[in-house]
Amino acid sequence: MASRTVAAALALAAGAAVVVTAPGTAQADPPGDKDVTAVMFEWNFTSVAKACTDDLGPAGYGYVQVSPPNERVQGPQWWTAYQPVSYRIASKLGDRDAFENMIDTCHAAGVKVVVDTVINHMANSAGTGTGGSSYSKYEYPGLYAKSDMDDCMKDIDNYGDGWNVHHCELGGLPDLDTGEEHVRRTIAGYLNDLLSLGVDGFRVDAAKHIPPGDLADIKSRLGNPGVYWKQETIGAYGEAVKPGQYTGTGDVQEFAYGRDLKRVFSGEKLAYLKNVGEAWGYVPSGKAATFVTNHDTERHHTTLTYKDGAAYTLAHVFMLAWPYGSPDVHSGYAFDNDAGGPGNGQVDACHTDGWKCQHAWREIAGMVAFRNTAGRAEVTDWWDNGNNAIAFGRGGTAYVVINHEPGALTRTFRTSLPAGTYCDVQSGKPVTVNGSGQFTATLGADTALALHTGATSCTDPGGAEPGEDPGVTTGASFSVDATTVWGENVYVTGDQPALGDWNPAGALKLDPAAYPVWKLDVALPAGTSFAYKFLRKDASGKVTWESGGNRTATVPSSGKTLLSDTWRS
Repeated sequence: MASRTVAAALALAAGAAVVVTAPGTAQADPPGDKDVTAVMFEWNFTSVAKACTDDLGPAGYGYVQVSPPNERVQGPQWWTAYQPVSYRIASKLGDRDAFENMIDTCHAAGVKVVVDTVINHMANSAGTGTGGSSYSKYEYPGLYAKSDMDDCMKDIDNYGDGWNVHHCELGGLPDLDTGEEHVRRTIAGYLNDLLSLGVDGFRVDAAKHIPPGDLADIKSRLGNPGVYWKQETIGAYGEAVKPGQYTGTGDVQEFAYGRDLKRVFSGEKLAYLKNVGEAWGYVPSGKAATFVTNHDTERHHTTLTYKDGAAYTLAHVFMLAWPYGSPDVHSGYAFDNDAGGPGNGQVDACHTDGWKCQHAWREIAGMVAFRNTAGRAEVTDWWDNGNNAIAFGRGGTAYVVINHEPGALTRTFRTSLPAGTYCDVQSGKPVTVNGSGQFTATLGADTALALHTGATSCTDPGGAEPGEDPGVTTGASFSVDATTVWGENVYVTGDQPALGDWNPAGALKLDPAAYPVWKLDVALPAGTSFAYKFLRKDASGKVTWESGGNRTATVPSSGKTLLSDTWRS
């Protein structure tokens, strides 16, 4: 603890960052058998710490990525996190003590911590930051002055010119001259301070706007120059700056992968994915960080989002099953505009206040252990129907089926799995593989099935489905296939106080993350027999009940009753 205190005093004196030697314990192994990162976008540090203990560690996530911890401009918008005022740990997400406690808590849960760092630019406004620091554009007292900025003080206007991209301003944000000694030393001091607190790696925001040589120099100054290093490089047709130019210093985010998953899952054939990876022109697998979506691309609609329902969920299943790159799972909140995380990043419970908690959805969380079990095994036993149903194995340890067809799929699948009973980590139901490595299964439309040798019992399938609270141990898991029009939502009510006592005003809203399937987990005492029914409410509050009589169910003596229904018109 003494080394952390000294580092803090040095780095935070007068708000300046200096070179600090990080202790030897602040290390991260390269992504290996636990290479999945949960990106907790705009979660505060206290909430991240709790998620590490409750969800991420038990599910097998190797890393958690947190939003920029440094002082930022004030405001409720998410993008304020990407306008630094100073390198002090002082934002609405928490102070230095909360940040340090989060790291210790996550490490205790077996989860390494990656920090999103903004070192390309500074804030483009004037005022007082979240930590009380005064600043103005090009002037950040005790840190940087106008002389520390690049000479091209105008917006980037030619992405076909690498110099323009590296030295001009991104959306008017003051561009740091990372070729200058003072700037390099100051940035390295900030990163070394984070390492001294136990940080295990960095995501470098806007890396494509920093010359690769500058980043290499900065990284060489770190107390642990081999620290995990992931760079936002984007890359697009016709642009001069390409992701491959940055692989010499670390991993790069392969944006093309996310864009291609959207294209395939939105209208092409899943069968095309048989060789997705380097054969598609991506960077080598060992240098790639992959994702279905991130905070930028979901708002620009260039990748799938939770609003795409089953296509979004199934794309995650594929990404986590397929042996290319190291996957990031974005865990954010409902968005319609520039709003930042609800409640200043405080997550009291998943699926409330707009928090989506994708990292804990059963369909996604269950695939983390699948991936850890499969390790580096090659793809085996590929099958497809020439369209939108595919299946493949990962050696003799894992096997997945994805049905993105509009109807059910029934088939006998041939695997390389040993004979035995496995738990389908998608549904939580047992599947028996015979001595020939075969099993027969029926998958509904837009569903998946995933087996691995680490899951042979269904007593704990792991993860929460969209709309499911992982803290609920007994009760009912509602799931209803119901199409709606814009502005409508689906609710459930019934004859229990926990279900609203048949009062539409007290009905519980289901989550549409896997639309057209709506889901919700509700706690009820073991042995409770109850009646229930679904209803719709539109934007004006008009209520429409489904037809037919009341549905009934009973909570088992342990666990939850899994209810899979279809709306009755």
